[in-house]
Amino acid sequence: MIRIATVQCLSIPDNASEACDAIVQRLRWADEEAIDLVVFPEAFLLGHSYSAATIRSRAREISGYALVELCECVVGFRAALVVGAFELVDGHFFNSAFVIEEGRIAGRYSKAHPNEPGVTAGSAFPTFVRSGIRFGLNICNDANHPEAPERIARQKAEVILYPLNNMLKPEAAERWRAKSLANLVGRARQTGCWIASSDVTGRSGDFLSFGCTAIVAPDGHVVARVPEMKEGVAVYDVPALQFQEPMFER
Repeated sequence: MIRIATVQCLSIPDNASEACDAIVQRLRWADEEAIDLVVFPEAFLLGHSYSAATIRSRAREISGYALVELCECVVGFRAALVVGAFELVDGHFFNSAFVIEEGRIAGRYSKAHPNEPGVTAGSAFPTFVRSGIRFGLNICNDANHPEAPERIARQKAEVILYPLNNMLKPEAAERWRAKSLANLVGRARQTGCWIASSDVTGRSGDFLSFGCTAIVAPDGHVVARVPEMKEGVAVYDVPALQFQEPMFER
């Protein structure tokens, strides 16, 4: 069994120290609640963007020092965390999510279907083990592509994590309000895996996100969800699966 907590927040700091402080605060709570794994929204470290210039600037800051600062801040916590950021690797910009345990980067997943300008698609689908449960990651727009979770499920993963950032223009946010959860339910039924998402919510300037932070059972039943437009955490004790080869129905 693994106790997962997925965070829904009203805002994301664009300052590395403030972001680290917010993460540390959540990890203190997580250790008190015996949480094994904490998941933060897409690009939580410095924030998400659809501006190519902003993405480049934040990726350089992440790769230069912000990720190192975060790792130093989270040494000593029991809970592992998944936190995302734009990063610069060998001249390419990626939208990645990092698995961090006791201040060490255990691995990373880069968004396979990026919809941000200038961002390179990732091609690897690593899996990780925490509390005896194998899990993998997709990021936001990957939920629209059934082949992405299949790559994880075929490795006998039991959980797929989805960091999201549904901060959109209001008309687009309304269109995706039900679709985001429907995608997660579809991915659970398709793969036979548990699905856990973390999202932002509220208003930011001219943008809006209702928030789709939820934990979904393999049969598509939503077992935990943070209410729309509210800050909070979805928590669930996810049991180990008796693995069966998934049918990948779409």
